[in-house]
Amino acid sequence: MRPARPGVVAVLLTASLLVPGAAPAGAAASAPLPERMADTGGGTQLITAVAPRTAATTGTVTWWDRRGGRWVRAGSAPARFGAKGLVRGAERRQGTDTTPTGLYRLPFAFGVAPAPQGTSYPYRPVRPDSWWCQDNGSRSYNRWREPRPSDCAAAEAEHLITYGSRYAHALVVGFNYDRPVRGRGAGIFLHVNGRGATAGCVSVPAEAMRRLLRWADPDRGPHLAIGTRSGETAITRY
Repeated sequence: MRPARPGVVAVLLTASLLVPGAAPAGAAASAPLPERMADTGGGTQLITAVAPRTAATTGTVTWWDRRGGRWVRAGSAPARFGAKGLVRGAERRQGTDTTPTGLYRLPFAFGVAPAPQGTSYPYRPVRPDSWWCQDNGSRSYNRWREPRPSDCAAAEAEHLITYGSRYAHALVVGFNYDRPVRGRGAGIFLHVNGRGATAGCVSVPAEAMRRLLRWADPDRGPHLAIGTRSGETAITRY
């Protein structure tokens, strides 16, 4: 077959660019991350925590606002994940030092320190008798309790005040929270960095955590999405 004449090629190219709804090449890849996700929780605020791969222990946390029908980046900070990397939330096992991927609501905030000025999120101060129960045999599994219940062994619970600066400010992540599955994991938070990787939480620098609490608005339904850049745990799947 003879090649098309130059003038015909030009017409065809012009027509293809004018197809209704056609997006320029690379437009999808350059769209803000929340617009490429399967679900953002239905609110107008979102926090994304992205690692380069499941074996990674570091990545980036970014917080987003939805304005005028578009997602706009409000801030970002370096993040740390579990010492053993990330794993799909539905497959996670307690005590594995892995961070669960998925999309989660943020039930409330807490801290050893007072809430940063301007915080509107529900905030619980950590007291000497504040505990987070992780005992699979307790009726209080994956719950904050004051004081520690008798059926929750101290060795199977976090005495929150002993975590000091790491829990100066934190947000509870709704992983395995609403209908806890025993053995899947408890006490997953977004909190202040410690010395290194976490036991399964997501952590950020102290100032970033304060900024997040001043930014988060419960009336705007913020969620936290955790995932990798690609693959089966890609954050765009959530």
